[in-house]
Amino acid sequence: MTEQTTPTGTPAEPEATAAPLQSGSPAPAEPQAPAAPPTAVQAPPAPVAPPVPDLPQAPPATVQGQVPATAEGQVPVTVEGQVPEASAVKVKKDRRVLRAVLRWTAATVVFAAVGTAAAYGITRMERTDVPGLATQADGRWDYPTISKPPLPSGSPGPFAEANTSGSHYADLRKLVLPAPKGAKADAALRGEDGWLTRKAFLAEYAEKTDRDTVGQLLTDYGLRHIAARGWTAADGTRTRIYLLQFDTAAVAEDLASTQLANYDSAQFAVRGVTGTERDEKFPERAAVDEITRFAYTESKPYGAEQVREAYLSAGDTVALVVQSHKGLAKAVPFQQTVILQSQLLG
Repeated sequence: MTEQTTPTGTPAEPEATAAPLQSGSPAPAEPQAPAAPPTAVQAPPAPVAPPVPDLPQAPPATVQGQVPATAEGQVPVTVEGQVPEASAVKVKKDRRVLRAVLRWTAATVVFAAVGTAAAYGITRMERTDVPGLATQADGRWDYPTISKPPLPSGSPGPFAEANTSGSHYADLRKLVLPAPKGAKADAALRGEDGWLTRKAFLAEYAEKTDRDTVGQLLTDYGLRHIAARGWTAADGTRTRIYLLQFDTAAVAEDLASTQLANYDSAQFAVRGVTGTERDEKFPERAAVDEITRFAYTESKPYGAEQVREAYLSAGDTVALVVQSHKGLAKAVPFQQTVILQSQLLG
């Protein structure tokens, strides 16, 4: 049997094994024996046509079964596993474009994932990692690992909903920020068994009249305890931190916001200061939840040293943070110290 092709490219129908009877044909002269039941016969495979003459044989197709039409309503005749040259070129170009798109898509996904991870990493950092929103090159101090002291069994935190008085049930002495590495402790602020006397605290204020006034305020507002710590850092900056505990958060908040601090300046001058003004450069975004902060810097002209100070109202506790340095007191260590102390009280 010879192979055939049709003009339209459609495979020729295979020859029938027996011609059917035509309508009106006479019956056979002699009866024939009944034919055996027909058996299923598999259709022979479609004939394979030779390649179109005058066209170079294309390389084997990489995608089987995909042969583009050469003209409307026509399909090119090819040998199995081969495609026309024009189709092969198109497939190659399409694949180059596809690979390029995949590469750029993959690169975009990778960069997006890295950017998201970096942003996530940044948003999940604790404030102890970036205190004062500064970098280590800005002069941050190297504080030890800081953690809040454990609460007595069954006691809520100072800002828990069940704690209506805002009380700190943890040991107040353990809520004072520790000194940074390399600093020298101030023995005068150690107190007796960690508790500072009222007289030692009042010595922080410069004028006798101020000491008397503040002393009376402490009596009127029902002061319970004072815990303190002080140190001199390696760069010569001196730091003093005082924590004053009262009966309730309402009492402490009123004392801090109406008696000790104003929006523009502190009510009473500490040692070495003639006047204070609001620290406008203290970053507002570094605020700690539930903590009210009043930060000040010494007004010009400075004396022998510049002083920075801040009052914090945190539940039943008022904190006073004071830093001073000959010449100028750096802003970053001050911000760092205030933020970390706020976190311990929060």
